[in-house]
Amino acid sequence: MTTEKLFRIAIALKGLDGALQLLGGLVPMIVPASAVTGFAHAVVTRDLLGDPQGTLARHLELAAGHFVEGRTFAVVYLVAHGLIKLGLVWALARKVMRAYPVAAVVLSAFVVYEIIRAIHTHSLALPFFAALDVVIVVLVLREYRQLKRDRVAA
Repeated sequence: MTTEKLFRIAIALKGLDGALQLLGGLVPMIVPASAVTGFAHAVVTRDLLGDPQGTLARHLELAAGHFVEGRTFAVVYLVAHGLIKLGLVWALARKVMRAYPVAAVVLSAFVVYEIIRAIHTHSLALPFFAALDVVIVVLVLREYRQLKRDRVAA
């Protein structure tokens, strides 16, 4: 598979990621906090997770509480990340030369943030996403160099 194809696949995945983040940021804006806590309470009180005082029940209620507390941050974070990624994907797909260095810097910043969050939260998914972003940064830089060479040769 050529680097060009890998690059196209990578930016398509990043575009999908950005769209999902944007959607994930919009949903908490629509769903009232009372619906989230009410759902968690209903699941726990109906013993759908086993013992209402058990580990799963406590985790669900704790997660619902964190969702309500961190809602504004989550909305801003997800919407901003989604829009940034979609904007970069749009520019890279149209081969806007100035977008390549910007994309490399922004995605590198995402990698640093993902690693820091992974250390603090012990997330297993964040290192995977950080590694994927590193691969995408490499592909973006390779594509940028190739486009510059092609423009000089033309």
